[in-house]
Amino acid sequence: MADNARARKLADRIQVVVAETLDRRIKDPRLGFVTITDARVTGDLREATVFYTVYGDDEERAASAAALESAKGVLRSEVGRQTGVRHTPSLTFVPDALPDNARTIDDLLARARAQDEQVRETATGADYAGGPDPYRKPGEEFEDDDLGEEEPGGAAGRENGGEGAPRA
Repeated sequence: MADNARARKLADRIQVVVAETLDRRIKDPRLGFVTITDARVTGDLREATVFYTVYGDDEERAASAAALESAKGVLRSEVGRQTGVRHTPSLTFVPDALPDNARTIDDLLARARAQDEQVRETATGADYAGGPDPYRKPGEEFEDDDLGEEEPGGAAGRENGGEGAPRA
């Protein structure tokens, strides 16, 4: 079993070889604007998964996928020739989900921005529910109407040394 560093180096080399071969040797008209985004190789170096994206609509993506499948033999032989490994890995082409994920994230961010703008519009010109500063400050007078009636011997009685005050 090969180590991970060797598999990663082989995957990087496969990515470059496949991209260059698609650009220079493959002349299939079905092949659209294809970008090879990543390649991964199994630990035993027998299978390689090549991730790609296609610029265009669903029809162009399907045509490019068919072109890649038909060019798989040429691409594998070129990978074997340029890498020099004992066993050339079999190639599997997988459409990369990264653009779809990025589009989903962009949509979620746009929705969050719209909700933030709606909250900002609602908050414009609004007053605080309890006044600008709802907290009492030390030494600030307040009316009995604010809190209701004070019971005898309550906090006011203790402060004045009244009957509710603790004995020394």
